[in-house]
Amino acid sequence: MDYLDQLENRSIYIIRQTYSRFRNMALLWSIGKDSTALAWITRKAFFGKIPFPVVHIDTGFKFKEIYEFRDKFADEWGLKLLISKNEQALEKGISPESGKFECCNALKTEALKLTLQEHNFRALLLAIRRDEHGIRAKERYFSPRNIDFKWDYHDQPAELWDLYKSGITAEQHFRIHPMLHWTEVDIWRYVQREKIPIIDLYFARNGKRYRSIGCHTCCAPLDSNADSIKKIIRELETTKVAERSGRAQDKEDSYTMQKLRSLGYM
Repeated sequence: MDYLDQLENRSIYIIRQTYSRFRNMALLWSIGKDSTALAWITRKAFFGKIPFPVVHIDTGFKFKEIYEFRDKFADEWGLKLLISKNEQALEKGISPESGKFECCNALKTEALKLTLQEHNFRALLLAIRRDEHGIRAKERYFSPRNIDFKWDYHDQPAELWDLYKSGITAEQHFRIHPMLHWTEVDIWRYVQREKIPIIDLYFARNGKRYRSIGCHTCCAPLDSNADSIKKIIRELETTKVAERSGRAQDKEDSYTMQKLRSLGYM
């Protein structure tokens, strides 16, 4: 068993443990490389078919390539796709021009809250990794959220010897992070091995590529000539540039990210 097999097996174990405890659950799919890899692993965990809904948060400001990729592979993989959208906030004119914190909170966090409440999901699979951001490094594999969907990062449950806290009260739900132990380069090596389809925005064009994608208003491409997975892996083995450095900086600073996540942001 090689290193990627070990990473995959641990993720599958966590996904199956979640399903054994919470049948009313969903997977969050942003269409990024990590969440697409998570969807791939979840399909493998259940022999080709994800047995619960897949949620996509639609802010209305995503790259058009994201919508095209979503619709194509949701159909090809037979996903039960739920589109999460805060129509009320959009009608009020909430947008990136309202401020990155206000926009993300309304169009992502609040949209997700509405979906969780509507479908009464008790667990949500997400593809965050510890190495993405200092605040995400504080997370646990099984991370409880209270009745207001808030994350108490000061009081995280201990996780020792692969023992995870999964008991919740009626008012809580869990965020499950099966890929917390992966790194960015691990994802790309896995994508390469498994031949996972990935959105073209990650590959360099005219000396630029995206390392992190979301709303087109908040993402900027970084200098790169990596136009293949092999070249991306080689680039990541030597770069000192942060993965999310192309994201809107007023949202990515530690204080703002921690505040957003404490309110329920992904």
